[in-house]
Amino acid sequence: MIADEEFAISTESIGRLADIILSLQRCFLARLSETLAAGQVSSAQFFLLSHINTHETLSMTEIAAKMSHTTAAATGLVDRLERLDYVERTTDPLDRRKVLVRIKPKGVDLVALIRQDMMANLSKVMRGLSPHEQIMWVQIYDKVFNYCQTHADTCIPSAD
Repeated sequence: MIADEEFAISTESIGRLADIILSLQRCFLARLSETLAAGQVSSAQFFLLSHINTHETLSMTEIAAKMSHTTAAATGLVDRLERLDYVERTTDPLDRRKVLVRIKPKGVDLVALIRQDMMANLSKVMRGLSPHEQIMWVQIYDKVFNYCQTHADTCIPSAD
């Protein structure tokens, strides 16, 4: 149990925050992009495409680690993206046993479209906040993001 004296807010408030995060996650993923909402790609597929887009090429082992999946589960995800023509598999020229996944132009375009959608809809959300609240929201999210990057074991559930 979390001791109340460790925080400026109560255990009930932390519980409320947990509920808000769950609701926001669903809202952000389902409503911030018409493409995601329409089910053209899943949120996991979009997350993976975005990650590959920033790295251009990833190995299946890297994909499995990033997605917190087994290699078999990651393979299934890549299979679906490949069937949709968003990614392609190649072999590493230095190690032919190693499978690499590269994003295709259609995948790059989809990531850009969904990101533009999300930015436009986040702008609408931001209009409901004061300028100070907008700045604070970004700063708080940035702090939480940085914490999760340095403490991945506590932010990302283990793959079972």
